[in-house]
Amino acid sequence: MITTVFQNLLDIVRFREDNVLQRLPASKQFRRMLERERARTDRSGDEFSLLLFGVRDWRSGRVTLRYLARLFGQRLRITDEAGWLDSRHLGVILPSTPGWGAWTLADDLCLRFPEHVPLPECRVFVYPSHWPSEPTDTRRAETQTSEVQDARPSEGRRAIGSMTSQFVRRLPMWKRGLDVLGASVGLVLLLPLFVAVVLSIKLTSKGPVFFTQMRSGRGGKPFRMLKFRTMVTDAEAKKQSLQILNERQGPAFKIKDDPRVLTVGRWLRTTSLDELPQLWNVLKGDMSLVGPRPLPCDESEACLGWRSRRLDVTPGLTCTWQVRDRSEVSFDDWMRMDAAYARKQSFWRDLRLLVETVPAVVLGKNH
Repeated sequence: MITTVFQNLLDIVRFREDNVLQRLPASKQFRRMLERERARTDRSGDEFSLLLFGVRDWRSGRVTLRYLARLFGQRLRITDEAGWLDSRHLGVILPSTPGWGAWTLADDLCLRFPEHVPLPECRVFVYPSHWPSEPTDTRRAETQTSEVQDARPSEGRRAIGSMTSQFVRRLPMWKRGLDVLGASVGLVLLLPLFVAVVLSIKLTSKGPVFFTQMRSGRGGKPFRMLKFRTMVTDAEAKKQSLQILNERQGPAFKIKDDPRVLTVGRWLRTTSLDELPQLWNVLKGDMSLVGPRPLPCDESEACLGWRSRRLDVTPGLTCTWQVRDRSEVSFDDWMRMDAAYARKQSFWRDLRLLVETVPAVVLGKNH
């Protein structure tokens, strides 16, 4: 009889503890809250932080997550929002809070853990970021409360990552299928044209046939983009001296009569043939047939706030900006087009943009 009563009480306690976790917003709802806070921050010009607590395994880490959920109810402000980021991570959205403020809260919560409860791994992300979009090293909480207190790093050494990586969208299966099919067929059919372009570059200039450059991909992850070389071999070294002639607003660099461009390079650029090797990037998965054009990493990192939304999706060979007259489109309008595409993707929209790209190239709208 006593054993049965004790077991019933234990079951009630366990149910209540699990119910603490169940009351937290699910992953889909929490990500909507994260998107809403990003939109609010873009309008207000403020900043916010995401404090992330994680465990390596759901079963062994359940006690840690349960204790965290209980602490959330005791220590968070009424303006803070907590919820599930995924099955192994709980997140806390901290409006109007810099990165160091999020770490202060992390320390406060971890120091309240009893010795028998393992501490979680802690990470902090901020939006908007003012550093490269690739997340920095993560900080793992120590396994003993006293060690957490003794090992507090100074504010300058705190690991704070860009939140760009938290907003990335999965590549739809239909989109990846279209990319593989289109890139494969394109590389085979265009092989004779590739040979002709290679010969034209080799016969008119010294140096490599291909030009590679690090560009920012989905979530700000850098990748090496491939192009046919259209400029002199030391073009990158000369770029700084030509900044005063830049005709493009914002961080992007563009000169209509760029002195670094080769004679054959002008023809390749006018016809967009210099971009065709990027079909290999599409086949590899670094790029898509349709998506925001990837910017050089330094230019991409200068696109702060709402402009960074273009990094939510995989970059592409063509997008809305490519089918417009680029000379009539301002930098911010270009970024708005990319952000609008990132918000809503569809098979028919991609197909329409691919079809519209053909006359845009023929009529020279892309230059």
